[in-house]
Amino acid sequence: MGALPVFRWRLAPDGYATRRQLRARGLRPGGQDVAAQLERPRRRRGPLVAYLYRIDLAKPVRPMTDAKWAALAKANAARRTCPRCRRDAGYVIPPSLGTCASCAYPRPHRRPEE
Repeated sequence: MGALPVFRWRLAPDGYATRRQLRARGLRPGGQDVAAQLERPRRRRGPLVAYLYRIDLAKPVRPMTDAKWAALAKANAARRTCPRCRRDAGYVIPPSLGTCASCAYPRPHRRPEE
């Protein structure tokens, strides 16, 4: 296979799309090789590159099965469950903390003023 055609940013011809653009249309690359690339110049580093696929060779996205939906729900629930207190935090626990905010930053116990 020869070299890929390279287009400047926002100047790709019709008929090409990135993975995100394909997904927005309900399509996937479907095993095809990268057909072209976009390059966006940057000042101090190498250019940003986006790979393009041919729209006419793209295939429809496979539908989610009940088993996949269940696995996704289970994985998202695990990301919300605090490993220390075992409660659902109601949000995805940041990996930088590793626990819910209540466990990461406990409030000191105060005695009621008399």
